[in-house]
Parts: sequence; structure tokens; C-alpha cells
Amino acid sequence: MARMFRVLGFFTLVIGLMAYAGNLVEMALLFFLQTAFFVILGYLKFTERTYILLFWGYMIVTFTGFSYWTVFQMGLPL
Repeated sequence: MARMFRVLGFFTLVIGLMAYAGNLVEMALLFFLQTAFFVILGYLKFTERTYILLFWGYMIVTFTGFSYWTVFQMGLPL
């Protein structure tokens, strides 16, 4: 399970580099921070249950933040 967090770190690094190449600096920084988070978690040797709980917590925070941003910051098209 720890290897999956390192894989997630790799993919967020790739997305961050593509965002940086496209001059989306804020998005690139966000994905670079996620890369560091995932790679550090990948080397901490937690139990599988802990990794699953961390991933669920990450998903809840991410989807809540994305939903907030799309509804309240971008506004709904009317």
C-alpha cells in the first residue's frame, strides 16, 4: 500500500510539471505540495488500515475543497 502513495506522488509530480510548463504556477505549486505529501507518506511504513484512512481523509478534503471552489468562487452559470 505504501508503494501506491509513491505512485500517486509520481503522477502528481507529472501533473505539476505540465501545469508549470503551461504557466499555471498556482496549480503547479499545489501539485508539488501534494507530491511531497504523498512521497513522505509512502516512506512512513504505516499499516494498510492507516493508509486507507489517510486516503479517505485526503479524498474528503479534496472533494470538499473542489466543490466549494467551483460553487462559491467560480459561481454557477445561470
